[in-house]
Amino acid sequence: MKKVIFTEKAPAPIGPYNQAILTGNTLYTSGQIAINPADGTLVTSTIEAETTQVMKNLEAVLEAAGMTFENVVKSTIFIMNMNDFGSINTIYGSYFNEKTAPARETVQVACLPKNVNVEISVIAIL
Repeated sequence: MKKVIFTEKAPAPIGPYNQAILTGNTLYTSGQIAINPADGTLVTSTIEAETTQVMKNLEAVLEAAGMTFENVVKSTIFIMNMNDFGSINTIYGSYFNEKTAPARETVQVACLPKNVNVEISVIAIL
């Protein structure tokens, strides 16, 4: 059985999907981009600010499911420019304990929704 996870503290979906789905003890989040949920604006002034907003959005979805970043077992990072990897990795890494950080892949892509520079999704387990 699946349970839809939704919080107003993260951006509302912009298509036919949900912020996250909990099935059993596993949470699958949709990719988050840097939309400020308070006003719907994109936060793209710097790659650091953009990545921080993405991580805040993920944190809100995790919290809505009763989880934290400690529950994350897998993440996927999509980036427009691999030259931004270092900056993204620094912000991303600040949300995890290095000893218990999840498995991860980072992929450079041609285009992301709303022409953002980074999108991240996670899988977490209770």
